[in-house]
Amino acid sequence: MLHVVLIEPEIPPNTGNIGRLCLATGAALHLVGPLGFSLDDRTLLRAGLDYWKDVDCRRWEDFPSLQAAADPTARFLFFTTKTDRAYWDAAFRNGDYLVFGRESKGLPESLLTTHPDQCLTIPQQGVRSLNLATAVGIVLYEAVRQQSAKQNLRI
Repeated sequence: MLHVVLIEPEIPPNTGNIGRLCLATGAALHLVGPLGFSLDDRTLLRAGLDYWKDVDCRRWEDFPSLQAAADPTARFLFFTTKTDRAYWDAAFRNGDYLVFGRESKGLPESLLTTHPDQCLTIPQQGVRSLNLATAVGIVLYEAVRQQSAKQNLRI
């Protein structure tokens, strides 16, 4: 199983769309607080449609709590515009945690400097960043594609 981690998400419709992506791919969604909205926000639920109740969504007070609960062999990959290593150069593995920052600021600098070899980017030009749900979709489906190819599966 893949894991999508959102650290301090701010925009409910983005999180709702990401929840739907996670359900469609069999990934777990981890929300690390503080959240910029309530989990019963109607825009979150509308973006997640009637699927939200089926999303494997887990809440964490902070990132260290999530790390402590994860399998010790789990790999955390951090997505940022502050690196040159493209996501398509990574060999995604079952159990990976794909970590994304909040919409307005991205990931905390402390995570990026602590884990420089685990930082990846989505190459882009002409913009500072992509919509969070779009970024998660790009990376998550590449990880699923790689896993499916290894197992000769069709999804």
